[in-house]
Amino acid sequence: MAGRPLMRLTLSASDRASLERWIRRPKTAQALALRARIVLRAADGEASTAIAHDLGVSHQTVCKWRGRFVEDGLDGLADLPRSGAPRSITDEDVAHVIELTLEEAPKDATHWSTRSMGERAGMSQSAVSRIWRAFALQPHRSEAFKLSRDPFFVEKVRDIVGLYLNPPERAVVLCVDEKTQIQALDRSQPMLPMRPGQIERRTHDYVRHGTTSLFAALDAKTGQLMAKCHRRHRSVEFRKFLDHIDAAVPPELEVHLILDNYGTHKTKLIRGWLAKRPRFHVHFTPTSASWLNLVERWFAALTEKQIRRGAHRSTRDLELAIERYVDATNEDPKPFVWTKTAEEIFASIARFCQRTSNSGH
Repeated sequence: MAGRPLMRLTLSASDRASLERWIRRPKTAQALALRARIVLRAADGEASTAIAHDLGVSHQTVCKWRGRFVEDGLDGLADLPRSGAPRSITDEDVAHVIELTLEEAPKDATHWSTRSMGERAGMSQSAVSRIWRAFALQPHRSEAFKLSRDPFFVEKVRDIVGLYLNPPERAVVLCVDEKTQIQALDRSQPMLPMRPGQIERRTHDYVRHGTTSLFAALDAKTGQLMAKCHRRHRSVEFRKFLDHIDAAVPPELEVHLILDNYGTHKTKLIRGWLAKRPRFHVHFTPTSASWLNLVERWFAALTEKQIRRGAHRSTRDLELAIERYVDATNEDPKPFVWTKTAEEIFASIARFCQRTSNSGH
């Protein structure tokens, strides 16, 4: 018994190019790439049975997509909208949840949870969670901020950002700071190591074994680090660290130090030391703007990778761990690349101030 005759399938040059591009492109959905292969082979005159056998699909599948292409062209290869149950949550319901999240707070808490919002809005926790994810709302999270009130904020930002983006010739730019009072902590009981299906476990309590302070100077261009640990962090120790920098930097280079406004950086002892060494130039960050000092980013990495989960039975043990991390940094230095100009920073702060001034708080 003869089957239904196949409709003639012809391809224009542009359609063939589009189908071949779908097949080659890695990000094309596999279902769409398969349909493109079916159409291309059918256009080349191959029988549907042979196409089905080679591509591992049924004869009915080949006929379906061949027919869809003949009727609707490339658009016919897309999936048709599927029928389903009507939406149970309307656009007005979504808008109501967003409005409550942004403009109100529950009576018994400072912020909403999915449970409390679900009870307030009359919907399930999962529905509230989906709405919050869709609009990037996270009531459970909070971050801290502080705007600098330094009267010379603009001038200092331009000065330091200028050093990062356009460093002077025959000079080295060093980001210098102290990480003070680093505690040598050891857990009160042995740690239980990670194993398949079980994360690492440790006791919540610990034993203190003293503190140390880390003085560090990060080369903004190369990522190389100079560092020394001292048990105290007075101007005397800071001067010793400056002596270390002075000896390490070749004498023919100017030295630009980026410092914060910590008291030990401005004592009479330090001012006298700097006055005797005219190649040293000090650039102070604005108050409450430590984010301008790149060495703070390295301190954050040190804390995350070495200190927070470390166990140290003595201050010397802690200092050795820090020295090993410094050595690892210098073996493969990766500088932190500053990208924002001073004007872009000021624009961001202006937008932030505009939002806070209009927030009603």
